[in-house]
Amino acid sequence: MLFDFKLSTPDEGLVDITNEVSEAVMESGVLEGLCVVFCPHTTAAITINENTDPDVKSDFVLGMDQSFPDLNAFRHAEGNSDAHIKSSTIGASETIIISGGKLLLGTWQNIYFCEFDGPRTRKFYVKVMGG
Repeated sequence: MLFDFKLSTPDEGLVDITNEVSEAVMESGVLEGLCVVFCPHTTAAITINENTDPDVKSDFVLGMDQSFPDLNAFRHAEGNSDAHIKSSTIGASETIIISGGKLLLGTWQNIYFCEFDGPRTRKFYVKVMGG
């Protein structure tokens, strides 16, 4: 079963999408299987990270900005090459096991949409497979 979602994103940062993904799994009725969360954008990504300390999200953005700065030497006309590099580094999708009709996430894990070139209206897809 395929679900599609839209969201408004900040300039740059992590948006928690765990509730939306969990609701898709519940609606699908799948008890045992897999869930793939996919981002169809080249300047955004999907990741799983800590859900408790909000400093983790801001440290994540700071680390990405320091690791992949916006360089004057970049030639891409839109001026967002750093966002493309960040997106490719993190990746376009995550796969999560479904067990007992729920996402099998660790105690401190949530699913995040990573925005590297906002603010924008974005979308992401959730594919639920199993029985």
